[in-house]
Amino acid sequence: MKIIDLQVGFIGTNCYIVYDDESKLAVVIDPGGSDQEILAIIKRENLSVKYIINTHGHVDHITANLRIKDATAAPILIHEADAEMLIDPRSNMSAMMGGIGASCGPADYVLKDGDAIEFGNIKLNVIHTPGHTPGGICLLSGNILFSGDTLFEMSVGRSDFPGGSHKELITSIKDKLMLLADDTKVLPGHGAATTIGDERKMNPFIQ
Repeated sequence: MKIIDLQVGFIGTNCYIVYDDESKLAVVIDPGGSDQEILAIIKRENLSVKYIINTHGHVDHITANLRIKDATAAPILIHEADAEMLIDPRSNMSAMMGGIGASCGPADYVLKDGDAIEFGNIKLNVIHTPGHTPGGICLLSGNILFSGDTLFEMSVGRSDFPGGSHKELITSIKDKLMLLADDTKVLPGHGAATTIGDERKMNPFIQ
């Protein structure tokens, strides 16, 4: 599995292009902007994008959905509880930002906890982690976790936006993510990578 991490959009969201080096099949996780840069990498690496995956429905993770879809014909995937956010500028928060990213697509397919997203020799397992949003998800493949805005290095996602719940967020992290092995690498929606082991020992929000 190859992973390209780039910071996109207006607040530096981590967008991940994940691909199988043998088949060149890929997914784009959280294209929150910078569509031309994302598409240039896809072209450079000769990738075929099978899915566009949103870890949740906030504007900074979905802004380039339609432009990537138009260029690649890849369907948009999001958890069923956040699907409405893709077409609602108030709930995805684009209405507060002058309409940036207001047209992000509808979802082509909705995800549920336990679903598996497969492309080439790679399988991403969907872990529903509500709290930042009702339909927030993490994606696990082996010892790699794409944590969206659920878990950050020494921090956790905000829960003061509409639909957020701090209690749900901490429960999601403790009951689902903290069950993973210490050496699981965490690739978050913002900021630096970390590991489950480091967060288990030192994250002040989950002690």
